[in-house]
Amino acid sequence: MAKNFETKICQNCKQQFRIEPEDFVFYEKMKVPPPTFCPQCRLQRRLAWRNEVGLHRRKCDLCKEGIVATYPADAPFPVYCRECWWGDAWDGREHGLTYDWSKPFFSQFFELQKRVPQIALQVTNSVNCDFANQIVDCRNCYLIASAGEAEDCYYGHRILKSRNIVDCSLVVRCETCYQCVECQGVSYGAYIQNCVDAMDLSFCYDVRGSEHCFMSSNLRRAAYVFRNKRLGRDEYEKAMREVDLGSYQNIRQYKKEFADLVANSIHAYADMKNCVDSTGQILTNAKSSRNCFRSSDLENCSYMLYVDGAKDCMDVSIGTLERGYEISTGGIKSANVLFSTDVWPEVRDIAYCASCRNGSRDLFGCIGLKKGQYCILNKQYTEKEYTELLPRIIRHMHEMPYKDGKGRIYAYGEFFPAELSHSPYNESQAQDYFSLTKDEAGAERYPWRDPENRSVGISKHVADLPDHIKDISESVLQEIIGCEHAENCNERCTAGYRITPFELEFYKKRNIALPRLCPNCRNYERLRQQNPVRLWHGRCMCQWPRSAREGGYRNRAAHFHGSEKCPNEFETSYPPESAKLIYCESCYQTEVA
Repeated sequence: MAKNFETKICQNCKQQFRIEPEDFVFYEKMKVPPPTFCPQCRLQRRLAWRNEVGLHRRKCDLCKEGIVATYPADAPFPVYCRECWWGDAWDGREHGLTYDWSKPFFSQFFELQKRVPQIALQVTNSVNCDFANQIVDCRNCYLIASAGEAEDCYYGHRILKSRNIVDCSLVVRCETCYQCVECQGVSYGAYIQNCVDAMDLSFCYDVRGSEHCFMSSNLRRAAYVFRNKRLGRDEYEKAMREVDLGSYQNIRQYKKEFADLVANSIHAYADMKNCVDSTGQILTNAKSSRNCFRSSDLENCSYMLYVDGAKDCMDVSIGTLERGYEISTGGIKSANVLFSTDVWPEVRDIAYCASCRNGSRDLFGCIGLKKGQYCILNKQYTEKEYTELLPRIIRHMHEMPYKDGKGRIYAYGEFFPAELSHSPYNESQAQDYFSLTKDEAGAERYPWRDPENRSVGISKHVADLPDHIKDISESVLQEIIGCEHAENCNERCTAGYRITPFELEFYKKRNIALPRLCPNCRNYERLRQQNPVRLWHGRCMCQWPRSAREGGYRNRAAHFHGSEKCPNEFETSYPPESAKLIYCESCYQTEVA
């Protein structure tokens, strides 16, 4: 019989969190104890182990060739280029440790981590993508991350099956787009968000199956819409002749107008398609899954982020697998994976492993093994020795848990402590979702890396740039432009940045103003457009004839609740303090259909 829900106090943030009966069923199935961290703190801890965009020039510690890596030259462990790491010149078992019963497990894992080579970049089957990370099947891409089947794409995150993309995040099947967020099947889009199967849009929000629209929102199957007013083709083209995206001053004004447009549009409480008994945001084809975000094809899953294909899993960030728990990057035909990071493909029955690959199985506490089996802390055992030793180590982890610098306790059942991460907090993905200052990270005992001395020699300040792209000459390619933020932000500002020939050609062809922020600061602008990866309880703000907010959106059709306030409640990723107008699925569909 399933255990009733239980309320616990998070060991990290000291806030209450609830463990549901179905959670206990999962923990019993996976033979793990319930967590002591709340879901948000568990996510933060996992993301602290994934570096996507912190890049450094250095040499490979094996072949000595110059490379770009996610680890700096002074990293406390060897770093190999892709060819050397995948080569046969080394074997992770050479660094194996005999289990020391006088030390906590995590202390021993940290010792092993300082010995085993790490791969410089996670790049698979890609061409001319030397400055990109966590990508597969890409071509001619620069400073993108978490991407697949992308071509001619610059500065972006989670770009899939797209081409000719600049400064975009969370785009799928898009082409020739700039500053687009959460879009699918869009061609020729600029400064748009949450648009699907559309063409020639600029400054649009929640526009689907439409074309030729400017500064408009909540549209379906529309064409020639200018500031939410439908026009004839000639009228639209005449109005658009007065719109000039090539001027930076114009862009600043359009951004302000767009922010007001989004605030006064209606927002569905959740973006979910073909989902049954599920909660989350940007979720497709999910069954019996809770608190899942930007994921698809899930069954019986909870607390997932960027997962495309999973069953019977909980607390997975970026992966594809069955029966997994507390994983930061892993999967591809994998199963029975616990408390691991960067483990794929076809790995099975492993726990507390990092960077193990290619069908590895029956591993515990291992790093960098390829096709390994029956290893603990990279030391080889027989099957009998392994199966006898493993239960003893699990008991030892309970009897002698690791205590981090802030007194948090890590026994068996907890993911790796963030303070032991091989990446500093400010270069990890955790900084994107749980931003901290250096002092805040220090108080939490998280590793931090100060930016390298950036004597970049800024040769052009943004105030000295011509306003219009037509007045930008090719000489700008020789300049180092000072970012408008000038490092006065917490957004990994690089102080200076260059414009590449590909970019300049893109901006001139599309008549788009030259950016005044460095790529990192532009990425944080897009991050602020995205909803948090957590849920709050909310209720529909619809009340005939207007939204519940005074002077807000005016309904255009009759709703099921008549003149009364809509009674529907839901779980939503819009926080209670959000100024946006949130509608239930019924009221939202009535308005936009």
